[in-house]
Amino acid sequence: MNFTLGTLDISIIIVYLIAIVLLGFYFASKHQSAEDYFLAGRNLTWPIIGFSLFASNMSSNSLVGLAGAGYKDGFSVYSYEWMAVIVLILFAVFFLPFYLKNKIFTIPEYLEKRYSYAVRAYASMVAIILNILVDIAATLYAGGLVINLIFPDFALWQIIVGLALIAGVYTIAGGLSSVMYTDAVQAVILILGSALISYLAFQEIGGWEAVYAITDPSHFKILKPIDDEVMPWPSVFTGVLLLGFYFWGTNQYITQRTLASKNIRQGQWGALFAGFLKLSILFIMIFPGAFARVLYPNMEKMDMIYPTMLFDLLPPGMLGLVLAGLIAAMMSSLDSGLNSVSTLVTMDFIKKYKPNADSKSLMNIGRIVTAIVMVIAILWAPQIGHFTKLWDYLQNTLAWFCPPIVALFVMGLFVRRVNNAGAIASIIIGTGITAWLIGLRVVNSAVQLPNFLYVAFWHFVVCCVALALFSLMGTPKSEAELAKVVWTRQALQDESVTLRDYPWYKNYRYQALGLVIVLVIILLSY
Repeated sequence: MNFTLGTLDISIIIVYLIAIVLLGFYFASKHQSAEDYFLAGRNLTWPIIGFSLFASNMSSNSLVGLAGAGYKDGFSVYSYEWMAVIVLILFAVFFLPFYLKNKIFTIPEYLEKRYSYAVRAYASMVAIILNILVDIAATLYAGGLVINLIFPDFALWQIIVGLALIAGVYTIAGGLSSVMYTDAVQAVILILGSALISYLAFQEIGGWEAVYAITDPSHFKILKPIDDEVMPWPSVFTGVLLLGFYFWGTNQYITQRTLASKNIRQGQWGALFAGFLKLSILFIMIFPGAFARVLYPNMEKMDMIYPTMLFDLLPPGMLGLVLAGLIAAMMSSLDSGLNSVSTLVTMDFIKKYKPNADSKSLMNIGRIVTAIVMVIAILWAPQIGHFTKLWDYLQNTLAWFCPPIVALFVMGLFVRRVNNAGAIASIIIGTGITAWLIGLRVVNSAVQLPNFLYVAFWHFVVCCVALALFSLMGTPKSEAELAKVVWTRQALQDESVTLRDYPWYKNYRYQALGLVIVLVIILLSY
């Protein structure tokens, strides 16, 4: 298909990109310290936090991939989205209060307070690697592929460089403030554009009856049978839950937004608002793929579905605005990745070895690190094309690396007896398993392992057991130290007292309950 843009559409995209960059420079003039640059002065409120969490998560490969999955594999891909709601609730209840109470700059910093600096450095290094190789580079590659369909005269590497430079310029200039506020704008454009596509596609096919007539009913089931090869329902409550918790609860790329919240309540409300926005993905991003089964019954390339619907259904002007939303999704993921890696490198490593560096120096170092990371991502992104499937690349990489990290956080928060000795042993054993899994894939790709979601879960279990057993040989931290980093029932009771001052609709527990009720209704309906 020939994708052609008119002058109006191109003008809208150019104006949008210029406005985003100018917004970044606007915030650059307001930064005076590292806290301003990396955590927006710890002064953000729930709408900005929620929109930014959502936008950072929904990159271009998500838009294209979800529509393709809705077309080919059905609604089971929604399990990643609804499970995120559960994870965000758990995060808001148990983990976020301790992150904010300790006033940390990075998520791995919590692990130093719980175990030691060595554990913090390990977690930070893994996060840096995953942020660069998975979050930033994969977004550049996927975004480049999509834009290349629309602008075939440009080479893929040219598009990748252009995307990285645009996102890099305003991220380097404005830090987390520019990332968060531009994400909020981009989230609104993304949601409205996706909703419009869903509505127009539904109108075009004339109703659900047209889809039902050519589609097996199992296509619309979110939870698949236990013998399903891609996502059997038990794997949702093991591997999907595990990967979801890593992404939403321990990944600097995402959680840095909540660390910048004005107070605990704003952070909790922001996390739940992001969960509410995630519920919409079934209707505005997966449904269009199902509608496309009627519009394009013989479509073979799944990554062509979303762009084709854009050009077929949208009038001039509106097309430019929705394409700006597509680019917005890429920008949100890129700026989040760049800013998070900059924060990790600066605060977890450089500050450790330059303890006397003042706040302004750290801010400037962060800008330099962002530029370096941008260059590395540009160089790595084209290499992703050598992997068979982008989705496999993303999910397998996370499944290999995240189980030991999740074990450190979960056991650290809920089990008082675990200590640094157990953490180090768990890291060694977990890293050994990671190396073994990668070796199997690299040396002999024909080796058939169980579903990666099950493998990730058992990897996590082994790390937890190792952490518990080897902690018996070490010395636990003092009660005073543990009080700041370990959850207790008393913490929940103390919170209940403070929540009495809020009307019921401002009580985040009632809000969480409302989310669960809506989620159950959706799951029972599909």
